[in-house]
Amino acid sequence: MKLKTEPHPVDSYVGKKLRMRRTILDISQAALADQVGISAQQVQKYESALNRISVSKLWDFSKALDTNTEYFFRGYQDD
Repeated sequence: MKLKTEPHPVDSYVGKKLRMRRTILDISQAALADQVGISAQQVQKYESALNRISVSKLWDFSKALDTNTEYFFRGYQDD
């Protein structure tokens, strides 16, 4: 039986930044999903850190959201 663990803090932070950027640009989860070739449910899982975002998918998101990959980590403080 696999135990459910909390998402890594970096995954949560990146997911929040993804949601923030998408919201600022007024793009729906479905529209973003279409742009990067995944389901809207997968975007939702990324934003809530239920699933980790691969580097290649983060690259796709940065292009779709007109930013760079550094944006998703900017401001993160490793405690």
